[in-house]
Amino acid sequence: MFIGHFAVGFASKPFAPRTNLALLLAAPLFLDLLWPIFVLLGWEQVRIDPGNTAFTPLNFTYYPWSHSLAMSVVWATILAALYQRFARYWAGTITIWVGVVSHWVLDWISHRPDMPLYPNGPRLGIGLWNSVAGTMTVELGLLCLGVVLYMRTTRAHHAVGKFAVYIYVMLLIVAYFSDRFGGTASSVKGIVVTSIIAEAILIAASGWIDSHRGPVVNT
Repeated sequence: MFIGHFAVGFASKPFAPRTNLALLLAAPLFLDLLWPIFVLLGWEQVRIDPGNTAFTPLNFTYYPWSHSLAMSVVWATILAALYQRFARYWAGTITIWVGVVSHWVLDWISHRPDMPLYPNGPRLGIGLWNSVAGTMTVELGLLCLGVVLYMRTTRAHHAVGKFAVYIYVMLLIVAYFSDRFGGTASSVKGIVVTSIIAEAILIAASGWIDSHRGPVVNT
């Protein structure tokens, strides 16, 4: 999954309207924020293996510390506890916890059986990535749903808040198609470094956009 995780962040807003979108996106993306760092540190491994699945050439050979179900629960608990410590907002805390764990669920749907239940444990995966059309239909559908829920929950303070959301979503879609159809990357290091930079920029940008919007007030 890629934009499917962004979809979860957008769709989380109705459940935690006081939590900034940057945090709501960072939660379902959190395992993918850890993964490239762990790869660079040598703690986890990935190979470029064209044909591994129809959708992606990446073979995730070893990533128990960022992507096992057990560790996703650990990371979710740590992140949620830190949020609750500073924000004192239970709706946001619970939503962030669920968001982090949702990453494993969506990846279980999309990956072939390479998603560990726990470090060195059994690996599961339904394999949606074996169908390009199926993957893109599901992810784009989830993104549309998430954005609609976000837009219904918030309102723009001014033009920036109104139009920046649409520009942001279009950039996500362009990046999604570029990643899928732009050719195979030549190095693992290039992939993980690009991932770190891109996700940091996208999360920061979402927080800026959300600051120009506010909750819908029912009258």
